[in-house]
Amino acid sequence: MAENRALSAKLNKHFAAIGAAAAAVTGLGIAQQAEAALVYSGVVNLNIPSSTNGLYLNVVTGANNLPAPGTAGSTVPGWDINPWSSTAMNFFTSATSGSAMVVSSGTVVANLTPGAIVDATSTFQATAGTTSASTTFALNSSDNLFGFRFLNENTGQTHFGWGRVSLAGGLGTQPRSLVEYAYNDVPGAGVEAGVVPEPTGLGLLAIGAAGLVARRRK
Repeated sequence: MAENRALSAKLNKHFAAIGAAAAAVTGLGIAQQAEAALVYSGVVNLNIPSSTNGLYLNVVTGANNLPAPGTAGSTVPGWDINPWSSTAMNFFTSATSGSAMVVSSGTVVANLTPGAIVDATSTFQATAGTTSASTTFALNSSDNLFGFRFLNENTGQTHFGWGRVSLAGGLGTQPRSLVEYAYNDVPGAGVEAGVVPEPTGLGLLAIGAAGLVARRRK
């Protein structure tokens, strides 16, 4: 009997330690998610029409003018980005929308490397109007990352984001699309180009540990 009680006490301590670790890991996962605050579109593959209208998109609500060219961009409330052109790959920004594309110079949109930081220290288009990505974006590829800032209508503050463009054999030819995009929900906080939220292994470990504790209690 004494031996059984000792074994039971040892097992209880063992599973209690696992439970504490699970709680700590779960709390860590929640803290990491809160800190990241990344809003990700998922793979959307929004067509970029080969037209002077192009694709207008509100990155917060997802509202856009597709199917285009029948619907003008002016009908998209609070639009943030507008890739367009039938002969090139251009981006248009409006002074009223408060957005601007990350550029490598005053006239050319930068094709960002994965993980590049987009924040207040980035170089943005100086004024509203058209900025070309024709000399930087790769053809027959989706390795085209751009950064942007925009005025979030929900917060009234500046946020930073990134998007990925897929192009065919010509800058203005089809198919071409905005594959995905993301932005940081924390005003003024930067993002890493191409980085998306994903489940963490620590979270899975916490779930497994919690299951062991429940099994022990039974």
